[in-house]
Amino acid sequence: MIYLKSLLCLIQALLMMVSSFSVYDSNFKLWVDRGALALTSVKDFGFDAADADSLIITDEEKAKCREWYNTNILTDTSPAYNFTIGGKSLRKNLQDWDITVGAEGAEGEKFRHGKTSYITLAHKESPVTATVEATIYEDYAACEWTVFIKNNGSENSPVIKKFHAADCTLDTGLSQVYFSKGSDPAPDDFELMKSAVSPAPMIFNSNGGRSESFLPYFNIKGNRGGVAATVGWTGQWYASLSQTLSGVKFKAKQEFFDAYLTPGEEIRSPLVSLSFYDGKNPLKGFNSLRAWEKDCVYPESIKPLNGYVIANEFSTLTSDDFIEMINSIDEDILDQTDYFWMDAGWYKYDEGWHDGVGNWIPNEERFPEGMKPFTDLIAEKGKKFLLWYEPERVREGTYLYNEGLKHPGWTIQNGDNIMWNLGEDGACEFLSEYISASLIDNGVTMYRQDFNFDPLAYWQKADEEFYGGREGICENHYVTNLYKYLDYLIRAVDGLIIDNCASGGKRLDTEMTRRSLPLWRSDYNCGDENGNIKPDVLEATQSMTYGLSCWLIYSGTNRMFHSRYASRSVILTNQSVYEPSADEYDAYSEISEYMTRNYYPLTYGGTKADRYLAMQFGDRDEGAALIYKREKVKDIEYLLRLNGLEAQKNYLITDFDDPDFRVTMSGDELMNKGIVIGINESPAAAIIRYRAE
Repeated sequence: MIYLKSLLCLIQALLMMVSSFSVYDSNFKLWVDRGALALTSVKDFGFDAADADSLIITDEEKAKCREWYNTNILTDTSPAYNFTIGGKSLRKNLQDWDITVGAEGAEGEKFRHGKTSYITLAHKESPVTATVEATIYEDYAACEWTVFIKNNGSENSPVIKKFHAADCTLDTGLSQVYFSKGSDPAPDDFELMKSAVSPAPMIFNSNGGRSESFLPYFNIKGNRGGVAATVGWTGQWYASLSQTLSGVKFKAKQEFFDAYLTPGEEIRSPLVSLSFYDGKNPLKGFNSLRAWEKDCVYPESIKPLNGYVIANEFSTLTSDDFIEMINSIDEDILDQTDYFWMDAGWYKYDEGWHDGVGNWIPNEERFPEGMKPFTDLIAEKGKKFLLWYEPERVREGTYLYNEGLKHPGWTIQNGDNIMWNLGEDGACEFLSEYISASLIDNGVTMYRQDFNFDPLAYWQKADEEFYGGREGICENHYVTNLYKYLDYLIRAVDGLIIDNCASGGKRLDTEMTRRSLPLWRSDYNCGDENGNIKPDVLEATQSMTYGLSCWLIYSGTNRMFHSRYASRSVILTNQSVYEPSADEYDAYSEISEYMTRNYYPLTYGGTKADRYLAMQFGDRDEGAALIYKREKVKDIEYLLRLNGLEAQKNYLITDFDDPDFRVTMSGDELMNKGIVIGINESPAAAIIRYRAE
C-alpha cells in the first residue's frame, strides 16, 4: 500500500509538471490539474463530531501562533518569506541586509483586532529595501503578512526572482490537506476534497490569472496540530505543499516574476494568512478561519441581504417602467428587500451587452434623464441599488477605448478583446475617478464588478510591449492597483458594498474578501437567453454551498424557481430573485443569519440524485441543519447528528414544516446518538432547527 501511494504521488508530481507547460488559460490545464490531485484525493468523506468547547480558540493556540509569528516574521534570522536579488537568496545571505523589526502597533490601528508591525530590510549592496507589513490577531490565533520591495536608487535594480510571500515549514507533523476546486464553471465548483500531503510538491495555482482549478485556501491538519492557510492574490497565484519530516513545507507566490525594478518602482507579494489550531478535527480549522474572516477581514458593511433583480442583460425596460415597477411592489416584499439589482446592458451597445463595455453612461433611449429618477425613488424607500460594471474590459469605439488611445500602455489588446491596464498608475487613477463619478451620478450603493476573461496572456503581452520584457511586472502592478481602485471607490461612495463577480467565483481570495463579497458565485447557475436552466442546477447549488462554506461566510446566487425544494436549495447569506414572494423572503432570513456563525459539513452528496446532502450552521445556542433528499433517494429516514453543542445542555429540536414536531434531547445525545428525521417526499429539503433550553 505504501509503494502504491508513493507511485501515485510520483505520477501526481509528473502530471503537475505537465500542467506547468500547458497553456495557462486552457481547458487542458484545468483537466490535468484536477486529474493530478484526484490521484491522492478523496471527496466522499465525513468528519468526527465537534462539541462547542472544542471550537473555542485556546490560550495554547494563541501562544503557538505568537511563537511562530515571532520566530518567522518578527525576526532577522529566519524569515518565512524569501526572494533572490542579483542571483543571491535572501535567506542564505542575510548578512547582506540591515534588518529592523519595528514596534508592534496598537490593536485595530491598521486592521480590525490586529496588531501590525513593519520589518524593514535594507540591502547593503544596492538601494533596494524590502518592507514586511505583518499583523497578528492574537484572539484568533491568526496572522498575516505581505512583502513589498522597492528600488530607492536612480538606476535599475538587480534582478529579483523567486519572490515567495511564504517559503516556510509549518510544524504540523504528518499531515492531510483539505482544499476546494475553483469555478470552472461546472456542477462540482468548490467541491471540498482532502488528500495526504505528498513528499513531492503538490502544486495549486490559477488558470490564466483566475481561480478555475482550485481556490487559494488550505486546511492543513497534522498529528501535531493544524493550520488554515490562505493566499491573497487576484492574479496568477501559486501555492505548493510538500510533506517533510517535521511538517509541511508551504510556498506561495505570484507564479511568474523575473524582473529588475526601475528607479522608484515598488512591487508586492501576495498576502498570506495562517490560522493555527490544535486537535485532530479539521472542523476547528475551518471555523477558526471563518471567525477571523468575519471579525477581522470582511468589510463591516457586509451582512445577509435579500436582492430583487429588476433587470438582466436582456432587459429593455425604461426609467418610467422601473418607477412603475418599484411603486407597485407589495409592501410585505418591499419590507424584506434590501437592494434592487440591475445587471448588464444599461448602457448603449450594438448587438449585445458585451459590445458596449467601456461606455459607462446610461442609454439615453431607455434613460433620457439618467437613472436618478428611479434610483432616488429606491433611496427614498430605504433600499440600496446594485449596478453591473465590467470596467477592466473595453471594446473598440467606446469612451474608455478612445481615451486609452491617447495614452500608450493604458490598454492591452489581445485578439478582439481589450484590457484596461490598471497596471499603469495613470490609467488606474483615471478609471477610479471615472467609475466613482458614474456610481454617484447613477445613485449606486452596491457596485457589481464583473471580469469575464483570463488576464494572464494580456499581462504577459504587456510585459513585452510596455515593460521591457520584465516578466510579471504588469501583473504585479495591475493586481496592486486593482486593490487601490476598489479602495478608492469605497472611500468615494459612502457605505458602498462591492459585489465580486468574475464569470462567477473566479476571483475569490483574502484580498478580495477584505473589500467585497460574491453575490453570484458560479456561472453554472446562469440560464440561457430563453431562460432555460441546467437540470441539475439545484443539486449543484447545494454542493457549492457545502464546499464553499468551509472558506467563505458570505456568498450568493439567484433563486431560480419557486418550489419549496428550489427555494431551500439556494438558502444563502445573500439571495436574489426576479419575482420574490414575501413568504419565501421571510421564511429563510433566520437561516441565512445562522450561516454567518459556525459551519459543519454533515453528509457529502456531491450532485448525485441518489444521495442525501446535509450541512449545519449555528453556534452552541441555536442553529439549523439543512437536509437535502434528492429525487432518487429511496431511504425516507435520515439520521441527523449535530455539532458544536454543549454536551450537558438540553436542546429543543423543531421541524420547520411540522409545528407538532418538538423533541428535547441533550447535546451529548444529539452529537453522538443523533435523531432520526423522516422525509417522505422526493426531492425535498428539510430544515431542522435547534435551540438551547
